[in-house]
Amino acid sequence: MLRAVPTGPPPQTPTTTHARASRWRALLLWAGAAACIAGIVGHDLFAEWVPSRTTALLVIVLAALALAAVLRRVAGLAWAHGLLLAWLLALLLFAGPLPVLATLACAAAAIALGRGLLPDAGVAAACAIGLALVAGVLGWLLPLPVHGRWTYLAAIVVVLALRGRDLAGAMRQAWQGWHVAVAGAPRAAAAAVLVAGLAGTGCWVPTVQYDDLGYHALLPWMLQIDGRHALDPDMHAWAVAPWAADVVQALPQVLAGMEARGAVNALWLALTATALWQLCAALGGDARQRWWTVALYASLPLTAVLAMGMQTELQTAALLAWAAVLALRPPSVRTLWAACALVGALVATKLAAAGFAAMLLPWLLWRQRQVLGWRSLSAGLALIAGLGGSSYAYAACVAGNPVLPLLNGVFGSPYFATQDFDDPRWHAGAGPDLAWQLTFDTGRYLEAYAGGGGFVLVALAGAWLLALLAPRTRALAALALAMAVAPLLATQYLRYAQPALVLVLPALVVAAAAAAPRSAHVLLAATCVANLLFQANGHWMLRTGIVKETVMAAGRDAPVWLEYAPERVLAQQVHARRAAEGGRGTVLSLASAAPMAAEFGAAARTIGWYDPSLQAAAQRADQDASGRAWAGLLRSEHVRDVLLRPGELHAARAAGLRAVGATREAAAGAAEWWRVPPRATVASP
Repeated sequence: MLRAVPTGPPPQTPTTTHARASRWRALLLWAGAAACIAGIVGHDLFAEWVPSRTTALLVIVLAALALAAVLRRVAGLAWAHGLLLAWLLALLLFAGPLPVLATLACAAAAIALGRGLLPDAGVAAACAIGLALVAGVLGWLLPLPVHGRWTYLAAIVVVLALRGRDLAGAMRQAWQGWHVAVAGAPRAAAAAVLVAGLAGTGCWVPTVQYDDLGYHALLPWMLQIDGRHALDPDMHAWAVAPWAADVVQALPQVLAGMEARGAVNALWLALTATALWQLCAALGGDARQRWWTVALYASLPLTAVLAMGMQTELQTAALLAWAAVLALRPPSVRTLWAACALVGALVATKLAAAGFAAMLLPWLLWRQRQVLGWRSLSAGLALIAGLGGSSYAYAACVAGNPVLPLLNGVFGSPYFATQDFDDPRWHAGAGPDLAWQLTFDTGRYLEAYAGGGGFVLVALAGAWLLALLAPRTRALAALALAMAVAPLLATQYLRYAQPALVLVLPALVVAAAAAAPRSAHVLLAATCVANLLFQANGHWMLRTGIVKETVMAAGRDAPVWLEYAPERVLAQQVHARRAAEGGRGTVLSLASAAPMAAEFGAAARTIGWYDPSLQAAAQRADQDASGRAWAGLLRSEHVRDVLLRPGELHAARAAGLRAVGATREAAAGAAEWWRVPPRATVASP
C-alpha cells in the first residue's frame, strides 16, 4: 500500500529569492507614483493649474525644437547640440550680450584658478572651485575702494595670461566630453537639455523680486557705483550677512557696468547640472540615468524660480553637489583642499548653507581619510575659515554679532532688536506627513501655490527609501535626508531645503533604475512632466506670466519693470540725474511694501524693516500730522530723491514732502519720483 508523501513548499533558490526581492523593490518604487496620483486627485490640484502658463512653455519648446531641427538639417547637429545653441541664443537676447560676455570672462578666470588648486579638475568643477576662491578672497576686500571695472579686468587678464594654455586644453577636453556624453544617450540628452532650457527661462526675466531689489542687489550696486561695500548695519540690517552669492553676482556686473543676474544664474544652473551628472556617474549610473538626473533637477519648479532671482539656494545647490562629487573621487590632498574650498564657500553663502557644510564635512573627511594628516587637515580647515569667514569676522567687529541680524537675542547687537530673527509665517509644523503637505499644500510652506514645490518628495519617496537601503547610494541619500530635515524642523520653509532635494536626485535615479530597470524611466519622465505642468505654481510672477511678458518685450527690461517693479523705470532717470549732479544726497524709498532702492548702493535708504533705525524714525514721524517731523527726518538723512507710491502715502509723509519743497519729477505705473531741493533753497516750515 502506497502512502502519501507530504510535499512542502518548493525549495527556495537564489533565483526565486532575487525575483521576489526585485518585485518588492519595484512595488515600493511605484507606490510613490500611486500616492502622488492619489494626492493630485484628492487635493484637486488641477484646480490650481494654470493652462495658459503651460501653453507658453509649450510655445517656447516648439520654437527651440524648430531651431534645433533646422540646425540638424543644415549642419548635422545632434538634437542636444541644437537645443543648447537655441538656449544660448535666447540667453544672449534676454540677459544681454555684455553681461553674458562678462560672466564668461569671470568663469574663464575661475576655471584657471580652480585648476591651479586641482590640476586634473574638469572645466565645471574648476569653475566652481575658482568661484569659491574668488568670492572668499574678495569678501575680505569688500570694504576697500579697489573694486572697479579696470581692476577686475586687469586681474582677469593676468590670470588668463598665466594660465591660458592650461585653460585652452581644459576647454578642448570639455568639448570632447560633451560630445561623448551626448553620444552615450542622445535621446535622454536632448530631453535633459530641453528641460534645462525651460528652467533657464527664469534667467531671461529682469530682476524684479522684492528681496533682490531690497537686499541682494545692494552689494553688487555698491561695488559698481562706489567701488566698495559699506559695512553699515545701521543702513541695512543684512549689510554684514554672509555675502558670497552676492559677490559672485557683483563680479560680472562691475565688469559689464550693468546687472548680470541672468547670465550668472545660467552659469550656476549649468554648474549644478554638470555636478549632478558627475555625481550620478560616481554612483554607478549609466549615460541615460545621468541625463535623467539633469532633467529632474531642471524640471523642479523652484529651479526656475531661483533662476529668476538672487536667492542663495541656487549657488548652494551647485557648491553642495560639487563638494559631494569631490568627496567621491579617489583620495588626494589636492582633492581634499578643493573640496574644503567649496565647503568654505558654503559657509560664506548663508548660515543655512554653513549648516549644510557642517553636515557634509565629516563625510568628506571620512571619504578622503587616506590622505588626512596634520598638514593636509590644517590646510583644509584654514581654507574653510579663510574663504568662509569674512562676513562673520566683519560682523563681529562692526556689530558685535557675527551672524547679524540672526541670533541677536544671544549677541545683543545694538543694530537690531534684541531678539532672534524669526518669520512667524513659516511655522506650520513639521509632522510625519510633512513631505505630503509640502507637495500638495505648498502655500503653507512657501510663497507659492499647490504643487509649486514639485512632486519628487512623494512620487520618488519609494526611490528615496530604496536609495537608503542600497550600499552605493546610502551615504548620499542619508546625508541629503539629514540636510532636508534639519532646516525644516527649525522653519517650515521649503526653499531652505531645496539644495538638499537637489543633492539627492542622483541617488534617487540610480535607485529607481536598479529597482525597475525597464520602467523606471517612465516614472522619471512622468515626474518631470508633472513638475513642468506646475512650474508656474512655484512663484506668483511665473503664475501671472512674467516669462511670456519678457519674451514679448524682446530683451527690453522697461515693460517688465513697469508691470512688476515700476520703481526701476524711475530709477534709470534718477541714476542719470544723480550722475549729472555728482551723486549728492541719498535716495529714499517711501513705499513700505516695496523698498526697492538697493540699486542706489550706499545712497539707498528705506523705511522698511531692512533699515530698523530709519523704520523706527519714520514711525515716530508719522505721529506728527503737520509734517514737521518728516521734514526734519528728510533733512537729517540728506534725502535728495524719493521713490513712493501715492496710493500708499501716509498723510504725514505727504505733508513732510510739501514742507521741504519736494516736487514730483516723473511717474511710472504705480510709482512716482520726487525731488527734494537743496536745503539752502527751502525756507523752514
